Amino acid sequence: MIAIDPSQQSDKDNYKLLIGSIIPRPIAFVTTLSQEGVMNAAPFSFFTIVTVNPPMIAISVQRKQGERKDTARNAIATGELVVHIASESYVEQLNATAASLPPDESEVALAGLTPIASDRVAVPGIAEASIRMECVLERAIPLGGTAEQPAADLLIARIVQFHVAESLYENGRIDPHGLRPVSRLAGNDYAKLGELFTVERPV
Repeated sequence: MIAIDPSQQSDKDNYKLLIGSIIPRPIAFVTTLSQEGVMNAAPFSFFTIVTVNPPMIAISVQRKQGERKDTARNAIATGELVVHIASESYVEQLNATAASLPPDESEVALAGLTPIASDRVAVPGIAEASIRMECVLERAIPLGGTAEQPAADLLIARIVQFHVAESLYENGRIDPHGLRPVSRLAGNDYAKLGELFTVERPV
């Protein structure tokens, strides 16, 4: 085994270790609206479930030189966001939204994605996604870096409406094969669902 002290290497080297070790990572494809009404979209693989009562999810949005990215800035300003599950059916368009655009340009238009009205929030969703979750921002927590220049914004979002394609939904469960989710690895690599196997949980 190689012992590595994270305090003795660069942030970039720690990043490489993290994204190469914690795999596969589910991808949250997040839409928000700026205060000027511009629709923003971006993928984030620092993403997980927080609680089911009420249903909450967490997305960590890394900052650039201490400056908030559009997703965090918009979600904090408006208190709303829509989170989509990434799938094979639109992964190329999703990847296109990772391009760096100024705040007054929409990644949705750039990628040729289709906005769809939400029921409970003002932020539109994306029609290409088989699962989307309308959310309100429960809490935004600056983390890492320094007090003056945090490294990330941890967004805790409470789900107020689920939208699931009928073909995926049966008896309250999601068909993983039909969803065809994609996940992030390191570099430019993604992973598909792959082979499933079952291990019984001990009583």
